Amino acid sequence: MPSRKKKTAVKEQPNNRLIATNRQAFFNYEVLDRYEAGLSLTGTEIKSIRAGKVDLREAYARYQNGEMWLFNSHIAQYDPASIYNHDPRRVRKLLLHREQITKLADEVAQKGLTIVALRLYVKNHVAKVELGLARGKRQFDKRRAIRDRDMDMEARQAVRAAR
Repeated sequence: MPSRKKKTAVKEQPNNRLIATNRQAFFNYEVLDRYEAGLSLTGTEIKSIRAGKVDLREAYARYQNGEMWLFNSHIAQYDPASIYNHDPRRVRKLLLHREQITKLADEVAQKGLTIVALRLYVKNHVAKVELGLARGKRQFDKRRAIRDRDMDMEARQAVRAAR
C-alpha cells in the first residue's frame, strides 16, 4: 500500500520557519487578500532575522516610484557586526512582480485600503514577508471581536470543567 503525504501549512514545512507574526494587525484590520513578497536585505539584517529579532507591529507597505517599500519594520542590530551594522528601522524594498505592484497600488488608491505586514518567515533560506491588503476595523468591530473571544474561552473552560 503506497504511503500518503499529508498537506501541511506554511509554518510546518521543513524548509519554512516562522520568525515573526503581527498579531495586532489581525485585531486592528480586516484582511481581504494576502501576498507573499521577498525582502531586499543586507547581510547583518538576514543574520538578525534568523536570530528572531524582528518586530512587525507597526509595519506597512507603500507604493513609491513604481516600487513597493516596507516601512516601520524593526530588525534589531546584529551584535557581532560592530561598525558594519544596519539601521534597525530603515525602509526596505519589497520584491514583487510588476502586476502585483500595480494591482496593490490601484486598490490602495481607489478603495482606501492599507497594506500591512502580517508575518515574516524564512522559506528555502530566503526571507519572505506576507502582506495583507486590509481595511481598518471600527471600534465596535474590535469590541465585538473581544466579546467573541471571551465567549469562546468561557465555553472551552465550561467543557473542560464538565469532563
